[in-house]
Amino acid sequence: MNDQMLSGKTALVTGAGRGLGRAIATALHKAGAEIIAVARTQEDLNTLQSELGTGVESWAHDVTADSFLGAVAALPSLDILINNAGSNRPEPFVDVSQENLDFILTVNVRSMFLTAQAAARVMKQSGGGAIVHMSSQMGHVGSPNRSVYCMTKHAIEGLTKAMAVELAPENIRVNSVAPTFIETPMTKPMLDDPEFNEFVHRMIPMQKTGKPEDVANAALYLASPLSAMVTGHSLLVDGGWTAQ
Repeated sequence: MNDQMLSGKTALVTGAGRGLGRAIATALHKAGAEIIAVARTQEDLNTLQSELGTGVESWAHDVTADSFLGAVAALPSLDILINNAGSNRPEPFVDVSQENLDFILTVNVRSMFLTAQAAARVMKQSGGGAIVHMSSQMGHVGSPNRSVYCMTKHAIEGLTKAMAVELAPENIRVNSVAPTFIETPMTKPMLDDPEFNEFVHRMIPMQKTGKPEDVANAALYLASPLSAMVTGHSLLVDGGWTAQ
């Protein structure tokens, strides 16, 4: 990959403060893109900006807030959206509360839909772009204690396909990245549980969890000209979990 293949492009990355979003923002910046990094915590954005230097604009926003959508709508142009912000609250299906159901649906579906809608409107005015939704292997399979999360990620896979078909004439490509369990601050407590860690490694034929850079490379590919003929696709980064 050319280190400057995204030179002159502007990329909006949600959930950029930590984990996958931070790794993706770093990869796109290295490829030459101007980054708009979105996170709720200003401190995380400050450290990211310090690490990457110039070419990074920080937005301390909650992606579920109208103020964030207004900021996206006000952009003069946008080339890339990495629709990454999401959440999960694992629990048995019969114990899921309405509060947790509404929370996960709001963050993982409603906010991703509205963010993509606002970004696509800007992209239409500026001649096209690339949208990458952060999905999950759980958008392709089911798993215990993740009924709501699986439901939301299956929704994102459907949204990806529908958007890809409708927006293709506007020169807007829409794809998703669907990772397995990746070593991040959010997953560390789960992976530190020996029983759960054994379950994950048993399910992954490659017998290892992924790293944020694995997902960042997939997102970079889908955001770049290397995938110019790719739309409506879900790129699984799952070590073979869903191939079984």
